[in-house]
Amino acid sequence: MKRIILVAVALLLSGVIAYSQANAQTAKAEVRNARGEMVGTLTLAQEPDGVRLTVELSSLPPGFHGFHIHAVGKCEAPFTSAAGHFNPAGQTHAHHAGDLPNLLVTADGRAFMMVKTARSKLEELFDADGSAIIIHADPDNHANIPARYRPDPDASTLGTGDAGGRIACGVIGK
Repeated sequence: MKRIILVAVALLLSGVIAYSQANAQTAKAEVRNARGEMVGTLTLAQEPDGVRLTVELSSLPPGFHGFHIHAVGKCEAPFTSAAGHFNPAGQTHAHHAGDLPNLLVTADGRAFMMVKTARSKLEELFDADGSAIIIHADPDNHANIPARYRPDPDASTLGTGDAGGRIACGVIGK
């Protein structure tokens, strides 16, 4: 009897796993620098509790870099074609649906990061104009406004957290 139950459980689990793999929503982006050279890939996967992003990059300047999903799926250097951060709810910076943790690039120019966000669903990134992943030249201050901006921070720090120029971009596609 135990053997029959174990076999039934195993068959049930394999069916659930096969079903979830077949119905998983995923997306990818080839990330390129301003010269058009591929510097890595981004993979996105919808999970029950959010979207998992996995990025693997090389040939980037060492240090921390702003890392965001941007509102338009267009990557023409200097990548302003990707517009601002993905922000369908109209939130302030650090609360945009596209705001992600800073990306750390090691001394050899490589980066690997896996992060999960529950600020949006994967399907929302495929609106009429799509979306893109952007890597910025500088770190994002995530709305920790430096004292030099008191009493009034400028539009750059309010909008992008002083993340600077855009050094790499990838259109997110199914």
